[in-house]
Amino acid sequence: METLMTALESISSVVWGPAMLVLLLGTGLFLTLGLRAMPIRRIGYGFKQMFLGRTSQEEGEITPFQALSTSLSATIGTGNIGGVATAIALGGPGAVFWMWMTALVGMATKYAEALLAVKYREVDEDGRYVGGPMYYIKNGLGARWHWLGILFAFFAMVAAFGIGNTVQANAVADVVEANLSVPAWVTGVVLAVLVFLVIIGGIRRIAQLTEKVVPLMAVIYILGALAVILWNLPDVPGALASIVTGAFTGTAATGGFAGAAVWAAIRFGVARGVFSNEAGLGSAPIAHAAAQTNSPVRQGTVGMMGTFIDTIVVCTMTALVIVLTGAWETGESGAALTSMAFNQGIPGGNWVVTFGMIFFAFTTIVAWSYYGERSAEFLFGVKVIMPYRYLWVVLLVVGAVANLELIWLIADVLNALMAIPNLIALLALSGTVFAVTREYFAKESAEGHSG
Repeated sequence: METLMTALESISSVVWGPAMLVLLLGTGLFLTLGLRAMPIRRIGYGFKQMFLGRTSQEEGEITPFQALSTSLSATIGTGNIGGVATAIALGGPGAVFWMWMTALVGMATKYAEALLAVKYREVDEDGRYVGGPMYYIKNGLGARWHWLGILFAFFAMVAAFGIGNTVQANAVADVVEANLSVPAWVTGVVLAVLVFLVIIGGIRRIAQLTEKVVPLMAVIYILGALAVILWNLPDVPGALASIVTGAFTGTAATGGFAGAAVWAAIRFGVARGVFSNEAGLGSAPIAHAAAQTNSPVRQGTVGMMGTFIDTIVVCTMTALVIVLTGAWETGESGAALTSMAFNQGIPGGNWVVTFGMIFFAFTTIVAWSYYGERSAEFLFGVKVIMPYRYLWVVLLVVGAVANLELIWLIADVLNALMAIPNLIALLALSGTVFAVTREYFAKESAEGHSG
């Protein structure tokens, strides 16, 4: 077992090493330049489409807003609470700046993913709208590249059981046992029952849940963070300055913090940024493919808002709480650091993090069940859907009580391997993304002038 763990750790350090981070950032930067920074220039347009997307009569299964909520439910989670804290603990406050940069170019990646998901989606034999990287590889790149789509679907199907199932169940069980003294197996069983009641209804029931729960939990978490920020308002300019200067000068050792060079700020900021918003991994477009829309570009602009909300808004809130309270200097890391910072900032602040972790993890489990299910369907057909759902629920109980070090490592490696076929497809289909985008906005501009 130790040999396997060591081997997986070595593979993980390679697949999540500088080459992968350069590929993820490079793809985002290439798409941003090719789109002439459209995702950044048109953030206002994205918000408008997001709100208009709450209702739709066009073809698809769920509204554009529900598709965004489902993708956000998978990304707003442990990355926003523990991931940001880890980035700061290892890279100093400057890591937050590089998270922002990752998000800004990641918006173009998410835009392209959602656009291609709608453009190349299919209707399966049960009448469901299905899509994602495996479908835009198959239908966009042609039969010669079908094997690449199969690889993506396999990696996503297996990774889902780690990153979206057992690891999340374990995190919830740990938090509930530590704070409420409920045994892990009880949490696992309750979680399994609640998840089953949602996922048995398919994407429509998942979307009905996420469109209500995701905005609510995000608002509660942000309000908790704002309370800390407002309480420390005079120190905010200094905190922002330390984030910007630390990005280019590194951070000196202080208190329990060992100090960090510029490279550490870049490395951990980029890695945690990608982990948080999942831009480039290829998971979110599976949800966007089900959107009720006839316009790939419109859904693309809705999709890119996921990265903005996840990293620029929610992660920034977490980061400011950690930096303002000085908790990052204690040597603590992960979710424990975020919990400590909130508790120092406002009375009972640790409960904001505790319940945030529970709700974020629950919605992540529900969304990833859909990602894994669609990937399994691509490989084996619709007959696999019900067995997949039953297996998903059973493994939640296992995940709640098991030691997941090995599972975490396997999921970590497969997550990175998911990204490679997706990034190849995004680069190969970038010409289509640019052409469709130019045509859409040129037409909209012409209609605006004629009106």
